[in-house]
Amino acid sequence: MNTLQIRLLLSLTLYLVVLPSQAQDNRIDGRFYNIYPELHARHGFWQFVQWRWRRQDPVTGQDLSKLFPISPTDLDFLRTNTSQVSWTWIGHATGLLQIAGINILTDPQFSQRASPVQWAGPKRYVQPAIPLTELPEIQLVVISHDHYDSLDLQSIRGLYNRPGGRRTLFLVPMALKAWFLEQGIENVVELDWWQSHQYAGLEISAVPAQHWSKRSFWGRNSTLWAGWVIRHNDFRFYFAGDSGYAPHFRAIGQRLGPFDLAAIPIGAYAPRWFMKPFHINPSEAVQAHLDLASRLSVAIHWGTFPLTDEPLTEPPELLYRALDAAKIERDRFRVLQHGQTLVVD
Repeated sequence: MNTLQIRLLLSLTLYLVVLPSQAQDNRIDGRFYNIYPELHARHGFWQFVQWRWRRQDPVTGQDLSKLFPISPTDLDFLRTNTSQVSWTWIGHATGLLQIAGINILTDPQFSQRASPVQWAGPKRYVQPAIPLTELPEIQLVVISHDHYDSLDLQSIRGLYNRPGGRRTLFLVPMALKAWFLEQGIENVVELDWWQSHQYAGLEISAVPAQHWSKRSFWGRNSTLWAGWVIRHNDFRFYFAGDSGYAPHFRAIGQRLGPFDLAAIPIGAYAPRWFMKPFHINPSEAVQAHLDLASRLSVAIHWGTFPLTDEPLTEPPELLYRALDAAKIERDRFRVLQHGQTLVVD
């Protein structure tokens, strides 16, 4: 296969991950919509190819093992913790939330590529900080949307086939349950925006996001996309998943906040002419932090897969500038190392 063919193949596989699809004005013929259609992108496939053809690899010539050292994770703590709230960043949008003795995994992606195949497509440049086989027993998994960097078949199968995996409950946005049933996984609850599910003293709610769905060339917006709110007693956690900036952040904060902990994306934002409608940049992440009335936020969706044009090290730098400009203490919006665990007071 020559260089031209390889570049075209890579573009086609990434197309399913980052190309915005114009959502419908409402749900018609099984398609879903965003709340703010005026913010939709108007880009087509050829604009996508034009961007991909001109871009440079953002990690060329960099020693990522030095740029992104993996923090040693205290697996004994994660396996025995039943009393403290903790968040461990595994990589990209994958994190482990421990609350009330329940282990919750967000957007599990443990594969080498965010792609429908493992021989082409966006390649992982930082390994999962915790191998899937080393995770403690997972009671709940929340999925934000069907893109390959958030919904990975190998990872889902690996979780399901672990000891106790058939007891794991998967919470997914509307119309995504059918995909799990096709894999033989039946312990699935799908929710529309603002709907909630009760589990062992937790209330888990699907909330709006400004994004889109596409898992094949023919599946445009056929499943919903969502963020998630998890509440236990007085503790409130928000997982944004993947989203552009829109007034929904303020609505979530007003309706279900304030939040004690929020996981907010800071990467995959360049070039802005292409990514802005559906991927927030670091300054918008700071505004989302404020809109949500979050006491403490952590950065996700960066530093793992080079999906877009910004250097992998840039998002934290811009985040700190935005925090300083807004006169927000930097420890209010934390950037963790892969594998680092944050115990929340």
